[in-house]
Amino acid sequence: MGQREMWRLMSRFNAFKRTNTILHHLRMSKHTDAAEEVLLEKKGCAGVITLNRPKFLNALTLNMIRQIYPQLKKWEQDPETFLIIIKGAGGKAFCAGGDIRVISEAEKAKQKIAPVFFREEYVLNNAVGSCQKPYVALIHGITMGGGVGLSVHGQFRVATEKCLFAMPETAIGLFPDVGGGYFLPRLQGKLGYFLALTGFRLKGRDVYRAGIATHFVDSEKLAMLEEDLLALKSPSKENIASVLENYHTESKIDRDKSFILEKHMDKINSCFSANTVEEIIENLQQDGSSFALEQLKVINKMSPTSLKITLRQLMEGSSKTLQEVLTMEYRLSQACMF
Repeated sequence: MGQREMWRLMSRFNAFKRTNTILHHLRMSKHTDAAEEVLLEKKGCAGVITLNRPKFLNALTLNMIRQIYPQLKKWEQDPETFLIIIKGAGGKAFCAGGDIRVISEAEKAKQKIAPVFFREEYVLNNAVGSCQKPYVALIHGITMGGGVGLSVHGQFRVATEKCLFAMPETAIGLFPDVGGGYFLPRLQGKLGYFLALTGFRLKGRDVYRAGIATHFVDSEKLAMLEEDLLALKSPSKENIASVLENYHTESKIDRDKSFILEKHMDKINSCFSANTVEEIIENLQQDGSSFALEQLKVINKMSPTSLKITLRQLMEGSSKTLQEVLTMEYRLSQACMF
């Protein structure tokens, strides 16, 4: 063997060693950080889930899902746990979605975690939707994608003036998953279709007015609300609802402002009632209003495939159960991955 071949072999071996070292550190950091990514605590009458990755806007990882799901099931069966509260750490976000970066890095390292991640995430979404204990999601800050899946299917969703909701998946070649095919077509008129196709962002009280949140509370009162919920003694669902309703009624922020899309709802209902994306585009063009043309501009920037998948997803999901929708969405997610 010549000297050149020897150097080639050695450089390949060194590159292999470096790759293995990097993967080892990635695995170790995931292992040591996993326990801190989500906090699971029993406080008073409640089980409290805190998404604890504020530097990453509490983006959801597989490790977090694998900790939350079994604990949620335990609390559901525990006679001393009367409600479950889920919130995000850091004040900027409840949860900005699934951590796509981690999935992407794993794929590059030839670790196929996407099928596992989506399956386990959707199983958790279903567990939230079928939870037998009152489930209270405090959606303060950014709530998108996977964060919506952790909240919207629960019994109570409490938004603050800092809540920012969106399902932006059509812009990145996906579709509004985590049960989007279930809750979006059940919003008023064709609002859900509009939100799904355009990725339109709702803020503050508008998240409540759209029907995504069940209550609205001033952010400065959120800690007090949580304390009052934890202080309840063996509360019923009605007791919990009463506390939430009291805080909701007391809130004055943007109380007198109308829903941001209220004046556009007739256009949304007429333009987005079509059965094909092409017809929706045609409807917006024919409408010709500044609002319709703005939405047309937005839709034209989206993935055409995603738009078609999303419209069909919502049409199909409008008559399915949450579990049926999540099964459908898992199959769609895998088709989009490959």
